[in-house]
Amino acid sequence: MTKTAIQRLAEFGQSAWLDNINRSMIESGKLKKLINLGLRGMTSNPTIFDKSIRLSNDYDSVIEELCSKNKTAFEIYDELTVCDVRDAADAFLPVYKETAGLDGYVSLEVNPDLAFKAEETVNEAKRLFKKLDRPNVMMKVPATEEGYIAIEELTGEGINVNATLIFSLRQYENVARSYIKGLERLIDRGGDLRRTRSVASVFVSRIDTLIDKILDENNGLKALKGRAAVANSSLIFAKYVDIFSGSDFKKPREKDANVQRVLWASTSTKDPKHSDIKYVTELIAKNTVNTLPDNTFQAFLDHGIVKEALSSDKKSAEEMIKALKDAGIDIEDVCKKLLDDGVAAFQKSFSLLLFSIESKSTNLCRKD
Repeated sequence: MTKTAIQRLAEFGQSAWLDNINRSMIESGKLKKLINLGLRGMTSNPTIFDKSIRLSNDYDSVIEELCSKNKTAFEIYDELTVCDVRDAADAFLPVYKETAGLDGYVSLEVNPDLAFKAEETVNEAKRLFKKLDRPNVMMKVPATEEGYIAIEELTGEGINVNATLIFSLRQYENVARSYIKGLERLIDRGGDLRRTRSVASVFVSRIDTLIDKILDENNGLKALKGRAAVANSSLIFAKYVDIFSGSDFKKPREKDANVQRVLWASTSTKDPKHSDIKYVTELIAKNTVNTLPDNTFQAFLDHGIVKEALSSDKKSAEEMIKALKDAGIDIEDVCKKLLDDGVAAFQKSFSLLLFSIESKSTNLCRKD
C-alpha cells in the first residue's frame, strides 16, 4: 500500500501531530482514521476547547448531568477536557507503544490564569497529570519566567511537559535548560529518565503576521516579507542541535534521557500569497514535531513533499534577522509582544469558555 505524505514524513524523522481536539472527532472514529493516515499525536489549548464546547451541542448532555450535581463551571470544564484528553490518549496508545514512547501524546494546557504563578502551575499540572492517569499525556506550560521554574520542577517529578508559547531564541534556550535541570533533579531522585518526555513548542506563523504588517508600511522592505518566522525557527533549531549534542546534556545522556524535541506550532499559513503548507515544507527536520491544524494536515496529505529543509547552518537565518534589525525591527521585541498577546488570548478564551459553560448550565438545568 502506498504510504501517505504524513507517514513518509514520520519515516524521515518528523512527527505530525494535530492541533485540535473535540468529542465528535473521538466518538465518530475520525481520530482513528487520522492515526491510520500517519497522525502521531495531538495538542489542545483553551481556544480549541472554547470552540469545541461553546460552539457545539456535543457536550450538552454531560454539562446537564454535571450541573444537576451542582458542579461549578470550572469543575465541569475540568471533567470535559480531562475526558477528551484521556480518551484521545487511549486512541494514541498503540502509537505510543509502537514508537517506544517517542510519539502518541496528547497535551492538555494548565489553567492559563496561572501563567505567571510558578507554584500554582506546578500544583495544577501535578493534579491534572494524576487525574488523567495515562503515560502518554503532556502538560502544557507557557514559557514565561515563572514557567521555566515549573518546567524544571515538573520534569524533576517525571511529568511529561509540553513547553508552549515559545517565540524567541532566548525563550527556547531557557526552556531547554530548564528541562535539562529537571532531568538532573530526576537523576538525583533515582527516577527513570527513559519514561520522561518533553517538547518545546515554537510558534511560527504569528511572527510573520506581525512583522509582515510592519514591512507593508515600508515599500522598500517588502522583499523581507514571509521570511522572518522560518529564519527565527532556523536559529532555534541550530541551538537545539547545539544544546542536545553538547556537554550541557552529557549527564542526562549518560542516563539514557530523551532529548526535548522542538515542536513547530502555529503552522497554518495566514497569507494567501504563500503556499498553504509553507510552515510544514520549510520546517522539515529530523527528530522534530510539527503540530498542524486540520486544514494544513489535509493539505500536506494532498500535496506535501518530504524533503529536509532545516540544518544546523544558521548563516542565512542570522543575515535575515540582521536585515530586520537594520530596518528597525528587533525580533526579540516582536517575540515579547507575541508572548504577552498569546497568554492574554488564552486567558480570554478560558474566561469565555467558563462563561459559556455557566450559561449552558443555567439553561440546561433550568426547572420547568
